[in-house]
Amino acid sequence: MKKILLLSLLTITILSSSLRADEGMWLPLFIERLNYADMQKLGLKLTPEEIYSVNHSSLKDAIVQFGGGCTGEIISDQGLLLTNHHCGLGQIQEHSSIEHDYLTNGFWAMNKDEELANPGLSVSFLVRMEDVTALIADSLFADSSETYRMKTIQRISSRLQKAAEEGNHYKVQVKPFFGGNEFYLFVYEVFTDVRLVGAPPWGIGKYGADTDNWMWPRHKGDFSLFRVYSGPDGKPADYSKDNIPLKPKHFLPVSTGGIKEGDFAMTIGFPGRTTRYMTSKGVEQLLNENLPAVIDVRTKKLDIYRASMDVSDDVRIKYASKQARTSNYWKYAIGQVKQLKQNKIIERKLALENDISEWIANDETRKQQYGKALDNIKEGYEILSVFNVANQYFMEAIYQGSEILAFAYRMNDLAKIARGNVKPDLIPRTKERLKSTIEKYFADYDLETDKKVFAAMMELYNANVPIGLQPDEFIRINKKYKGNYEKFADKLFDKSNLAHLETSLAMLDKPKSILKDPAFELMDAFFSQYIGRQASTNEGYSLIEVGDREFIDALRKMDPEKKYYPDANFTMRVSYGQVKDYYPCDAVHYDYYTTMDGVMEKEKPGDWEFDVPAKLKELYENKSYGSYATEDGEMMVNFITTNDITGGNSGSPVIDGEGNLVGLAFDGNWEAMSGDVSFEKELQRTICVDIRFVLFVIHKYAGAKHLIEEMTLVN
Repeated sequence: MKKILLLSLLTITILSSSLRADEGMWLPLFIERLNYADMQKLGLKLTPEEIYSVNHSSLKDAIVQFGGGCTGEIISDQGLLLTNHHCGLGQIQEHSSIEHDYLTNGFWAMNKDEELANPGLSVSFLVRMEDVTALIADSLFADSSETYRMKTIQRISSRLQKAAEEGNHYKVQVKPFFGGNEFYLFVYEVFTDVRLVGAPPWGIGKYGADTDNWMWPRHKGDFSLFRVYSGPDGKPADYSKDNIPLKPKHFLPVSTGGIKEGDFAMTIGFPGRTTRYMTSKGVEQLLNENLPAVIDVRTKKLDIYRASMDVSDDVRIKYASKQARTSNYWKYAIGQVKQLKQNKIIERKLALENDISEWIANDETRKQQYGKALDNIKEGYEILSVFNVANQYFMEAIYQGSEILAFAYRMNDLAKIARGNVKPDLIPRTKERLKSTIEKYFADYDLETDKKVFAAMMELYNANVPIGLQPDEFIRINKKYKGNYEKFADKLFDKSNLAHLETSLAMLDKPKSILKDPAFELMDAFFSQYIGRQASTNEGYSLIEVGDREFIDALRKMDPEKKYYPDANFTMRVSYGQVKDYYPCDAVHYDYYTTMDGVMEKEKPGDWEFDVPAKLKELYENKSYGSYATEDGEMMVNFITTNDITGGNSGSPVIDGEGNLVGLAFDGNWEAMSGDVSFEKELQRTICVDIRFVLFVIHKYAGAKHLIEEMTLVN
C-alpha cells in the first residue's frame, strides 16, 4: 500500500511539474537557476549564456521593444526587423492615402532608398538587467508609511539610474516586482531611426480582423518588416540620409525546416501587463465594473467607426489604426468576462486565499506580519467601488472617447502659457511642439465621425454615471439641451476652434483663446472633477498596494519550493513550451496548425475581413509555394504553442531549441482569455505565424526576394 501511495505521489509531482513548465514569464537573468533543466527536457540545445549574456552576443541582443508596446526581432546583419502587422499598423496607416493605399495593397521597398521613415518610432535593445533589491530594501522599514516608502524608492531609484547613465547614451529604468518586494534595474540602448520596409496587404496581414481576433483556428499573416538605422558610428541617431543600417550584436537565423507537434518553442519579448497575483476582490471589480464599461463604450464607438469607414475610403484609411486599437481591447474584454466566469477564477482565487489565511493564522509572527493583508485589499476595493464606475466611464467615454476632448486635453500646455505658467524662454519651443501635435492630429481626423462619437459618449456617460459624480458643467449642459446630445454636439463643434486645423493653429498666436473654447472648458470640467476624486481613490489604491505586497510575500513564503515569476510589466521575459494541439470543449479538437486551405475556406469576396487578394488566390490555385511548403505540399499559415504570453509580446519571436526563428507570436486563444489573471494550464495557447508563410509572402507574393537573400536561412 505504501509503495502504491508513494508511486501516486511521485506521479502527481511529475505531472504538476510538467503542467507548470509552460506557465511563466521569466526574467532571463535567472534562467540558469530557475528554468534551464526544464527547458532542456523540452528540447532546448542552447546554453543559458547563449540566451542572455552581458559580455557576449546572445539571443537577447536580437530582441527589441518595438514602439513601447510590442516586440520585434532582428533577422539580418543589416538591421532588418520583423514584428507583427498590427504592431506596425500605425506606421503603415500614416504612410497610406487614397493614392497610395498601403493598408489595402501592402508596401514593399525594393531597395533601401525606398524605405519609409517613421518620426516618433523607436526600438529599445536591452543591454543588461540587475537585481537592486538589496540596495533599495535596506532603506525601507516595515513600520514606515507608504508615503515614506514611495519617496525612498524614488530617491534611490533616481540615484541608481543616474549612476548607470553616466558617461554613456543608455536609458535606464528601475522597476518594482512581486508587488514591490523586489526591484530590478534595466539598461537600454534606444534607436530612433526605424524605417518601414514591407507590409502585406490587408487581406493577409489583417485577415479575419475582428471576427477571428483572439480565436483559433487562425489564418493570418500578421507580420511587417522594418529596418533599424544607426549613425555612422553605430550609435543611435535621429533620422538622417547619412545613417547606416544597424550592425546588430546578434540576429536570428531563420529556419525553413518547419515545426511539428511536440517541438520546443521559446519566446523572448516584452509582455505588458498581467495580474496573476490579483485577489478575488480585484476579479469581482473587473467583472462587475471595469470590463462592462469597456464593452459598453467601445461597442458604440466601433459601430460609428465602421459605419463611417464603410462609406468613405478617406475615413477608412484615417481610422484603420484607431478602429483596430479600439476593437482589440473591446473583444478582449468580452472574452475575459466570459472566461473569468467559465474558468471559475473567483472560486480559484478564494480557495488560494483560504489556504493563505489558514497558513497565516497558524503562526503568531505570520499573523503580525501578514494578518491584515486581505482585509486591507478588501477595504481598498470598497473605497474604489464608490467612484470606480464613474472613473471607468471617464476614461473610456471622455478621455479616450471623443477625439476632440482628448485633443483638448493635449492642448493643456497652451492653457499653461495663457495662465502664465510657462517660462518665457520655453514658450517658443512649447508652441512648436503644439504645432506638430495639431498637424499630426488633423492628418487622421474626420469631424463628422467624431461628432457622432461625441454625442454617443455624452449619452453613455450620463446614463451610467450617478449625477452626484458628474461635473457641474455637464449637469448644466444636460439641463440646457434636455438630453439632445446631437444638438449639443452640433453647437460645440460649431463653436470650438479645436474642431478645425486652421483655427487650432491660429490659437497658438492667441493662447488665451483656449481658456474660452467650449471643448477645452468641457474637458477641463471633466478632468478637474476626476482629479478631485483622487485623494479618496488614492487611499484605496494605497491599501490595495500594501495588501498585495504582503499577500504576495506570504504566498511565496508559504510554498518556498515553488518557482515564482513576477507579473508582466513591459520588461524582457522568456517563456518556453511546446508546439501543441488542444481540446477546447467536449468533443472538439483543435489541431496545432492551419494551412492555405483554411484561408480559402473562409474567403468572402468583397468583405473587409475575409477578402483574399487575387494574387494570393492565384498562388494557392497553382500551389506556387516554392520551397516554403511542407513535404506534403501544404502551405502552413499559423500554429499554436503552450507558451505564456500577453499584450506586449505581440511580435515576439518563436525560437526553436537551436536558437532559430520558426514563427512570430501574435495572439492568445479565446478559451484562455482569463489567462492574464490566472494561467490556464490545459487551455492556454499562443497563436503564431509560421515563418515559412512569412517567407512565402515576401518572396512569392511580393517579389521581394532581396529581403530573403539578406537573411540567414537554415533547414
